[in-house]
Amino acid sequence: MDLKLFKKGTTLIIKIMEDMDHHSAQYLRQRIDNEIVKATVKNIVFDFSNVNFMDSSGIGVIVGRYKNIQKLNGRAAIINANPKIMQIFEMSGILKIIPAYNDLDKAISSMCS
Repeated sequence: MDLKLFKKGTTLIIKIMEDMDHHSAQYLRQRIDNEIVKATVKNIVFDFSNVNFMDSSGIGVIVGRYKNIQKLNGRAAIINANPKIMQIFEMSGILKIIPAYNDLDKAISSMCS
């Protein structure tokens, strides 16, 4: 599983580099959770620009990390999801709790307000 993690201030940007399924879910959970527990992370942004497929395991990863960051009084956002992935987010109800944007800066500024 290829995953790129970087910070912009106190926001952790999680760039998922391939499809999310049950094969990659455990790895994603562990890597992201290890970064979230670091004291400097307040918010998270999931970048889906390289994701073309996601199953229910991927949804579980997103919702679980949202709950973890929420416990720390943080926020989450989604960016760059293609129409197919957006449809999955809409059907699963994720967009009711996590907003989606087309731009990283807009996502970060929305979490700071």
